[in-house]
Amino acid sequence: MHLLHIDSSIRGDWSVSRRLTARAVDAWRAAHPGGTVAYRDLGADPLPHLDAAGGLARMTPPDQHTPAQRESWELSERLVDEVKQADVVLLGLPLYNYGAPSSVKSWVDHLIVPGLAYDPTTQEGLLGDREFVVLASRGGGYGEGAPRNGWDHAEPWLPHGLSLTGLRPRFISAELTLAPSVPAMAELIPLHEASLAQAEKEIDNLWPPAGAAR
Repeated sequence: MHLLHIDSSIRGDWSVSRRLTARAVDAWRAAHPGGTVAYRDLGADPLPHLDAAGGLARMTPPDQHTPAQRESWELSERLVDEVKQADVVLLGLPLYNYGAPSSVKSWVDHLIVPGLAYDPTTQEGLLGDREFVVLASRGGGYGEGAPRNGWDHAEPWLPHGLSLTGLRPRFISAELTLAPSVPAMAELIPLHEASLAQAEKEIDNLWPPAGAAR
């Protein structure tokens, strides 16, 4: 068994999404002794965004690629191959300015490749035969009844952004993660702690440890 672990937070040790993905990796390893893990850190080593020089590689026959298009295409090939090699893809998804980090958008853009991630004739996704777990963190609260209900545009976008590939995310989320560090949110700390505890519980139940009763 093989897991692809992707982080995207730029907050380092302060990051809740990194804390959650690390917990999930530990749980996965406990359930899959001998399993292997590949790691990509989009926060520390972001991918290049699609640009005018190389971005049209996905719409240009390979034998007509410019050097920049060839480089962009080869990067997409490597990224798609990382996903194809994984039985489980684990993505940490913080919320920045009410959307996904731009590094995650770039990762998604590089995966949308005809012939590699989806069949250009049938539009059938080619990456769907694997588990895709997304551990989301949000500094505020955006659920039903919250003043900014609906302002989280990361979680609704990701399934649409990856829809061609066949990847179907399962979300586990922790909210109000800024409450412990923002004085104006101090009264929300108990709600934050409850949200985090629920997320950790869901993570711990993803993969029963090897030998555990099922």
